Amino acid sequence: MNHYSGWKNALIAFFLLLSALYALPNIYGSDLAIQISSAGDASIGDQDLATVENTLSTNTVDYKSIGLSDNRILIRFDDSQAQLSTKALLKETLSRNYVVALNLAPSVPQWLSDVGGRAMSLGLDLRGGVHFLLEVDMEAVVAMSIDRYYNELRSLLREDRLYKSIRNEGNSLLITFKSEESKQQGKLLINDELRDMQIVEGSESDLQLSLEVTPAAIKASKSSALKQNITTLRNRVNELGVAEPIIQQQGSERIVVQLPGVQDTARAKEILGAVATIEFRLVDEKNDLQLAVNTGKAPAGSKLYYFKSGRPLLLKSSVIATGENITGASSGIDQNNAPMVNIQLDGPGGRSMLETTKEFINHRMAVVYIENKVETVLEDGEMVKLRTKTQDIINDATIQGTFSNRFQVTGMESARAARNLALLLRAGSLSAPIEIIEERTIGPSLGADNIAKGFLSVLVGFSLVLVFMAWRYRVFGFVANVALTLNLVTIVAVLSLIQATLTLPGIAGIVLTVGMAVDANVLIFERIKEELKSTSNIQKAISAGYEKALLTIADANITTLIASIVLFSFGTGAIKGFAVTLSIGIITSMFTAIVVSRALINLIYGGKKVEELAI
Repeated sequence: MNHYSGWKNALIAFFLLLSALYALPNIYGSDLAIQISSAGDASIGDQDLATVENTLSTNTVDYKSIGLSDNRILIRFDDSQAQLSTKALLKETLSRNYVVALNLAPSVPQWLSDVGGRAMSLGLDLRGGVHFLLEVDMEAVVAMSIDRYYNELRSLLREDRLYKSIRNEGNSLLITFKSEESKQQGKLLINDELRDMQIVEGSESDLQLSLEVTPAAIKASKSSALKQNITTLRNRVNELGVAEPIIQQQGSERIVVQLPGVQDTARAKEILGAVATIEFRLVDEKNDLQLAVNTGKAPAGSKLYYFKSGRPLLLKSSVIATGENITGASSGIDQNNAPMVNIQLDGPGGRSMLETTKEFINHRMAVVYIENKVETVLEDGEMVKLRTKTQDIINDATIQGTFSNRFQVTGMESARAARNLALLLRAGSLSAPIEIIEERTIGPSLGADNIAKGFLSVLVGFSLVLVFMAWRYRVFGFVANVALTLNLVTIVAVLSLIQATLTLPGIAGIVLTVGMAVDANVLIFERIKEELKSTSNIQKAISAGYEKALLTIADANITTLIASIVLFSFGTGAIKGFAVTLSIGIITSMFTAIVVSRALINLIYGGKKVEELAI
């Protein structure tokens, strides 16, 4: 009685040693580092490492170490000043095919890293950086869907000249047909070709027909816009050079963006929130510009645009190419020492540009910069969304020769504007405007302070529990304390193995687990005391205490585990971090409090003639 077989004790010891091994990386801390990775799918090899080493050596940069692993180059530093100055140097030296980002690199020994030992991943509140909560303008998504179907309807009904007019009325399209026959023919075409459009009930009158987009199609458009925006934001964050960013969906309309190590919120907001693209149009040199300005009406086939300075210009309505045709963009300086952007177009865009420049040589072509913004403002006591769209001409130049998919855009107001435009064009345009509705900046010193306070809270709570258990249950209390210590080690090991992000709420979950973990031992010890009152057989009392308390312990922990799983399933951000550590703590505490403590009690009292228990 009260004896585990040798293989059970060996298995328990092996598991605890394994936990200690994988918890060990967390005591080594982290180094300030620069991470160099590929901007695309290309791999980074020894030649890239040699190039970086040569750059550092040429500029006499003082660094701790440099190495190549996991398709990235990692340079470690002893101080932040050297880290920051080296990042600026490498961004200037290396091509845009590389992403240079600040990072914190765990200083885990190589032997420990070889067996898979990794430190826990720290969240934004512990590491420092910027947190944004972005909301996608779903009304704009619906409006764009209606505009798209408007163009499709015109193309569909124009072939047989079935309609008189099509106009947009709110979230529906009103079609006026030429005759009853053309109306019936149009209905058949719409039902066959445009399955995502439905006739509004009770809207048919005379020769008119009102259509709206089906709810399923609108839902699909919203979901697609959200996913496309997430993809675009990831591309933009990669261009910013941020190591280990978090970009994830929250609900059906929002996106969470966390940028560890970034402190320049203005730059991050400028890049993340911009919904910008460009269009290439021919200048209308035949019609009277001044007449269009005076009357406010542009002639058919043209449209009036303005430079930022206010100078007007008539441009052709037809677009040669747009930002969607751009496959590459980089900023630079032209021969006149002015900022410019090098543009590279895809196949269709290049062909369109080649045909246009061949036909309209010595004519002028303009570049229009288009930006959509949305912000929430207070009007008449109510919060309303204000949408603005700016369309500014960047430059106009004479086509002096034929070109296709490679050319330059000049006329940038500053080098910064050229860099931003190149970044936005490379990363792609957002499919719908977004608004930053929440913004938080965590400084690196505040992150370090949060770590210190979190560690102190765990230490204080842990110490108080140890003192209480040792005083209340003596030898059994000592056993519970050992089990509690091993439980804490196991939690850290599991968090390190699965690379769960540790946040302040996560630390709160660990503190709560420390307090809850001894509950099982308290139930067992109190049950042993009850058994000692009814029997003089100490071995039997110990065995009965563990067996009879097991069901109660299981019930209590399972209900708490269910609650934590629900928190993880329906919660977001900080709530998930709390739920993860709490769930892990519940599972590990049951193992240490029941199995490990029983093994220790067996080693102390099992198979021995005991007159009295120290409990």
